[in-house]
Amino acid sequence: MLRGNDPAVVNGQIVRGQRAFCSDRGQRGGCGKTFPLFLAGVLPRHTFTAGLLWTLLRKLLAGATIKAAAEILHLPFSLEAVYGIVRRCRHRQGAVRSCLSREHPAPGSGQIDPFFQTLEHLRKAFAQDSCALAAYQRHFQSAWLG
Repeated sequence: MLRGNDPAVVNGQIVRGQRAFCSDRGQRGGCGKTFPLFLAGVLPRHTFTAGLLWTLLRKLLAGATIKAAAEILHLPFSLEAVYGIVRRCRHRQGAVRSCLSREHPAPGSGQIDPFFQTLEHLRKAFAQDSCALAAYQRHFQSAWLG
């Protein structure tokens, strides 16, 4: 099992996925190395969960500032960490938008900011899911933050 920091519990750990072994024994042509298989609700290399980040991004899409959204959600992270993860999301929007556009047409958006247009596109593409970020990672088999 892969374990990592649990944002809900101080000094707690949560299962984030599983490590798989590529067997190279006998007639198998594996490489003999291991690789991680993360759960869809996990953002690799981040303590933020996909559900928590999606809730924050929805607040931003509704017009809240980053500081106000973090205070409303009572996030267990410093404000600097919240600004940093939003900045990383903004930097990834080109790759995310490319994946989304291949399979889902972009919705007509009244948003001026391209980042918010990407979030609306994501929300429309995975409207049936409660967490669009987890649905994106599951569908495209690619981490939201790269």
